[in-house]
Amino acid sequence: MKNMEGAMADRIDYIEFPSLNRAASSAFFRAAFGWGTVSYGPDYDGLEGAGIDGGIDQAPERVAAPLAVVRTDDLDQAEWRVIAAGGVITRPQFDFPGGRRFHFREPGGNELAVWVAREEG
Repeated sequence: MKNMEGAMADRIDYIEFPSLNRAASSAFFRAAFGWGTVSYGPDYDGLEGAGIDGGIDQAPERVAAPLAVVRTDDLDQAEWRVIAAGGVITRPQFDFPGGRRFHFREPGGNELAVWVAREEG
């Protein structure tokens, strides 16, 4: 599936690492790999320079394992395809800084998320 610019849609472009201590995890990734971090509040840091965009999530409702996040061009259509393919929605669509997303569990048990960028305007 391609979007209007010819780029592939529905691709993994983000990964979130759950953490019991966001500050310690961020410090570890900086010291071990030289990755930068950007704080988005007390529970979330974005990663920079890791080769793929990502973040460290300390929020109470975080997923218990790393979360691969798929970018799409049409969130409603992607949700329909996930359900039709046997996925189970684990967190309904919600807004976050920069876009909107939902979480799902695929039949093998892995939880993923799908997101769409917020339209400028």
